[in-house]
Amino acid sequence: MKKALVLALSLTLAGFAAQAQSAAVQPANAKEKANGPAITFAESKYDFGKIKQGDVVEHVFKFKNTGTAPLVISNIGVSCGCTTPDWSKDPIAPGKSGTVTAKFNSAGKLGMQNKVLTIESNAAAGSSMVSLVGEVLDPAAAPAADAAADVKVKAKDSDVKVKAKGKKS
Repeated sequence: MKKALVLALSLTLAGFAAQAQSAAVQPANAKEKANGPAITFAESKYDFGKIKQGDVVEHVFKFKNTGTAPLVISNIGVSCGCTTPDWSKDPIAPGKSGTVTAKFNSAGKLGMQNKVLTIESNAAAGSSMVSLVGEVLDPAAAPAADAAADVKVKAKDSDVKVKAKGKKS
């Protein structure tokens, strides 16, 4: 009796899991017109490259309402308090565009970063995500980006002298 009950419960759960996985999920950047509002981002990820710890990165993600009704962003959740979002507060009419601005403050951060913003709206597909990715370098260990600009080279016949700012050669 217990085995039959466990088997029936397992089959029921497996059926629900299969149904949940087979449900049509529209990605945040889908190109087709949806019934109701739909948000389509021009890019879902921005790679800011390598920056020094303490630098602030700001990027504007552009989107378009590819649906058939006005789109309203109600909130944007962030994966870290170091990332500050700002967005178009007015309803975005079908076919019109809006923006989500993400500002990442790298103070206290080191290494590879992936800051995710979850855009909550009335879009038919539900919430969407965009992200800022890159690497934060320790300013003490990172070579100065402008060090090459401080190097002067003087050539006189076959004598070559290299002089770096603040250093003697």
